[in-house]
Amino acid sequence: MASRLLHRLRHALAGDGPGEAAAGPEAEQFPESSELEDDDAEGLSSRLSGTLSFTSAEEDEEDEEEDEEGGPDPLPAGDGAPPPDAQRGSQLLARQLQDFWKKSRNTLVPQRLLFEVTSATVVKDPPSKYVLYTLAVMGPGPPDRQPAQISRRYSDFERLHRNLQRQFRGPMAAISFPRKRLRRNFTAETIARRSRAFEQFLGHLQAVPELRHALDLQDFFVLPELRRAQSLTCTGLYREALALWANAWQLQAQLGIPSGPDRPLLTLAGLAVCHQELEDPGEARACCERALHLLGDKSLHTLLAPFLEAHVRLSWRLGLDKRQSESRLHALQEAGLTPTPPPSLKELLIKEILD
Repeated sequence: MASRLLHRLRHALAGDGPGEAAAGPEAEQFPESSELEDDDAEGLSSRLSGTLSFTSAEEDEEDEEEDEEGGPDPLPAGDGAPPPDAQRGSQLLARQLQDFWKKSRNTLVPQRLLFEVTSATVVKDPPSKYVLYTLAVMGPGPPDRQPAQISRRYSDFERLHRNLQRQFRGPMAAISFPRKRLRRNFTAETIARRSRAFEQFLGHLQAVPELRHALDLQDFFVLPELRRAQSLTCTGLYREALALWANAWQLQAQLGIPSGPDRPLLTLAGLAVCHQELEDPGEARACCERALHLLGDKSLHTLLAPFLEAHVRLSWRLGLDKRQSESRLHALQEAGLTPTPPPSLKELLIKEILD
């Protein structure tokens, strides 16, 4: 697609015809492939570029190969300078091409999220050594919204790829994955190639509805964060846990579908507990209200009574209306659907097994 646009731009600059290089509806006839570039041994696409930072990346002693990758070929200089009107036209056309190129990243490919590896750190944990990739996950919403983040290693991506291949052979047949290497896994070149490949790999998974709704993909994004947040909450590290619960909630909102039947409710329980322990009852109550809205009339759900009890207590503390929640809680207790008093959110959070 880039070569077609550049071809039109060259013709426009040469005066072959007005409007040849305009990025019109014809561009949609050439959507980007859902497969990583065939001529890239590591599955790296030059379409994606990020702001990588490397920490403790060690170079192997063997010589480095030349990196032959680059951006689009520069435009030819031509025989002479164009007249002023042509210069102004070419500058406008260049800006239009840049704008179209930026928009094509999330309009030509029907993906819901964008991914960017922002850092890659070599972790030494004897006897193992691995690279930890931190990805920013950007979804639709206000441009000033802080993106959610996940940190994963190569084995996590490989496990996801293997599981999806086993369940979805058809859709996965067109999606490549960076191969294993016996040497030079910790060079800056390899880390950068894999970073770009992982960005494109996740983007392609998100572009296929059948894969986007796969439970394994949801687990890949959310489950490690939930487990870590639960562990920190249970050990009393509420401020650290709060950041992880908030990040997990944002990830689930960006994914657009529940990552498991009770995970959004569990995340709201973690947020409510941490806000309460950090003396922020207003935010804790707001989390309870979101959870009660999600629960609706599910009177048999194990989390309903704990959320109602927390909402009543927090409302009383803040001097806000608690009559509706109090009435619902009493009705559950009279029907024998919950003990008196019901278990607290913190108790259920500690007992919950995340799998």
